[in-house]
Amino acid sequence: MSVWAIGDLQGCYDVTQRLLEKIRFDPATDRLWFCGDLVNRGGQSLETLRLVHSLRANATVVLGNHDLSLLAIGERREEEQRKVNPDLQRVVLAEDARTLLDWLRMQKIVHVDRELGWMMVHAGLAPKWTTQMAEKHGKEIEDRLQGDQYRRLLKNMYGDGPTWNPRLAGLDRHRAIINIVTRLRYCSPRGRISYEDKGVPGTQPPGLYPWYAVPGRAERDLKIACGHWSALGLFIGHGVHALDTGAVWGGKLTALQLDTDELRVVQVPGRDVPATPPKPRQRR
Repeated sequence: MSVWAIGDLQGCYDVTQRLLEKIRFDPATDRLWFCGDLVNRGGQSLETLRLVHSLRANATVVLGNHDLSLLAIGERREEEQRKVNPDLQRVVLAEDARTLLDWLRMQKIVHVDRELGWMMVHAGLAPKWTTQMAEKHGKEIEDRLQGDQYRRLLKNMYGDGPTWNPRLAGLDRHRAIINIVTRLRYCSPRGRISYEDKGVPGTQPPGLYPWYAVPGRAERDLKIACGHWSALGLFIGHGVHALDTGAVWGGKLTALQLDTDELRVVQVPGRDVPATPPKPRQRR
């Protein structure tokens, strides 16, 4: 039996198939951990989502920002759905859309396996969050997504504020948690997130740090697998294993074996024709 964590797929179905072949994935014995952002930009989001859904008995998924966005789009009226990019349109207008989206909504926000010694989150953890706190806060969002109020959450999750504070309540609290676990790259020691800064460490303004290297951060008792930060590439340090290596941008798709003391990384080339990067936001 092998357990593999895999970085952001972002709708790269052919690339995902090549990686599964290269690691010799055996559904009879092996397990897969997907670090989120299964969909968007790769042109094959429907096929990718169907593939991961077909592997659901052997797979653990944490939701990324693109996955949550897809869930929100899935709750809109059809005329609004037809305004989104063609890759996501194919998902929300597919005949099996409801099956796929209902399954996706039931996936994790934070996954913890203490026996294995690992946890998984899409983006990162707030500076003061222990693994226990992260699991607790992730459960808050999972309960909302899987309950009767999920439409309200999906409609109100957008926005860059507020900064995390344990005294937050209601939708402000839920939005702050979602922003941390699905959008975090750089932040201040007090947890203020910079959403505009996405480059490699060293390019950020003074006072901001990669989330895993913030001074005074909490001690964490588990190794962490994550994705989200394609510019960072494959990064291993501070107990963090960042696996988004930009498959959708023409980089690589990466798998890391979790159930071994060896550092075993397997990669395959990403998309032949890289996706067009989104335009950077202008600083104000």
